[in-house]
Amino acid sequence: MEVVLDSAIKFKAPVEHAEHITRAIDKSEILNVASGVADVLVNWELDEMKTLARYVPHDIKIPSPIVREYDWPGLFKPFQHQIETAEFLSLRQRAFCFNEAGTGKTSAAIWAADYLMKKGLVHRVLVVCPLSIMYSAWQADLFKTVMHRRSAVAYGSASRRKNIIESTPHYEFIVTNYDGVGVMHKEIKEGGFDLIIVDEANAYKNVSTVRWKKLSKIIDATTYVWMMTGTPASQSPMDAFGLAKIINPNGITRTATAWRDRVMYQVTRFKWLPKAESKQTVFDALQPAIRFNKNECLDLPDVMYQTREVPLTPQALSFYKKLKNDMMIKAAGEEVSAVNAAAALNKLLQLSGGAIYTDNQEVLEFDIGPRKQALKEVLEETEHKVIVFVPYRHTIELVSNFLRSEGYTVEIISGDVTARERGEIFNRFQTTNNPHVLVIQPQAASHGVTLTAANTVVFWSPVMSVETYMQCVARIDRVGQKNKMTVVHLQGSEVERRVFNMLMDKKELHEGLVDLYKQEMEGENNG
Repeated sequence: MEVVLDSAIKFKAPVEHAEHITRAIDKSEILNVASGVADVLVNWELDEMKTLARYVPHDIKIPSPIVREYDWPGLFKPFQHQIETAEFLSLRQRAFCFNEAGTGKTSAAIWAADYLMKKGLVHRVLVVCPLSIMYSAWQADLFKTVMHRRSAVAYGSASRRKNIIESTPHYEFIVTNYDGVGVMHKEIKEGGFDLIIVDEANAYKNVSTVRWKKLSKIIDATTYVWMMTGTPASQSPMDAFGLAKIINPNGITRTATAWRDRVMYQVTRFKWLPKAESKQTVFDALQPAIRFNKNECLDLPDVMYQTREVPLTPQALSFYKKLKNDMMIKAAGEEVSAVNAAAALNKLLQLSGGAIYTDNQEVLEFDIGPRKQALKEVLEETEHKVIVFVPYRHTIELVSNFLRSEGYTVEIISGDVTARERGEIFNRFQTTNNPHVLVIQPQAASHGVTLTAANTVVFWSPVMSVETYMQCVARIDRVGQKNKMTVVHLQGSEVERRVFNMLMDKKELHEGLVDLYKQEMEGENNG
């Protein structure tokens, strides 16, 4: 499509198709016809482009007036793929964004929403996303991109969430977690939200869940809905049903059973496999959609860093506070040495990660549901293999067992694994489909190993050395890496936040252990 004089769009279409378009769009005309193909001219304004988007194939790029009219506010200039994503979303009431994790689709969606607000088409936006990225991704990006908008995270007690939604003047962007939709169902329904953005939308693949049913009930015929995930229907063609039911209900069957019969065939009484044509069937159902892989985004840095907040559960937080109090009592009136500071901080880091050694050298495990869920979300949003660095040996089994229970093939690299066994595991990881995940104790594989089959590194907990941290990242950032890379920090306690900040600033922890310890002890005792 060609922009003419910054005011119209010119393109070619079969005559019959062109006539449909000119009947649907008042400000359009057929210029000439040759060999059954017409030159069509359409006024380049938002209403006309939105209508045009309904009449042309999904894979044809329609220029949105956003590129002419919008000033792209914020601290950073948008990447080209973010502009194209915002263009695509701005023209569609219901749409998928399947951009790969790490491509900045959060900011792209915010810009598109802000543009529609300026056009008077959207007044309030509800963002539904995992707990782990409410603050670190969505609220952070809202602050960086649309500082002129009022935004808030609706999380906590039902009364607190309700007060945020009903506050006057209204927050224009409200971010909540999946379960928040159920807690605030009535308030959301009455809150004037005309755009709902669902991030990591695979959480809504199953129409039989309460979560899906609650979301569908707050959507009506006029609601804008954009669903985002980097890995649509990655596990099974059945995963497409719940997503398409919201965005493109005319593109699927009426029931999940009928959809199963369309995309799967039965092998045994309990086993179903995808039909040969299911990939295309799913692709057609999950439309309209836009997708950018990280490797297509040439303006992205090679390595991107991401933080996921994983709040401590009440059980873990209670022990965390008790441990800090015990440390303060022991240290009262005494000079704290680097050795004692390191030991104390390690205890807090161990507890934050889910397991701690008692004085009897027994392992005490804690409920760390949010951290497990965040790790699962990272894997679900990642197409390639993943490395999870777990600093503490007694936590490695906990992490590995969880991943296996979720259906992932996992192998472990720790100090207990011989050099020969490590070599065999690394070779399998690099050259075969399995294992999909390596759970590694950092000291056991932080030097000299190439693991470029993965493009994502997850730190279950922070390590205590800048050198070790950098070497861990270097396992994937090596010659032979063909993909853009992502490093994910999972953090839930204040000590983890402080350590990750020091690592990112490349400050050697051993030089500031005592100060770090004092900051932790003097900080609010809330984990």
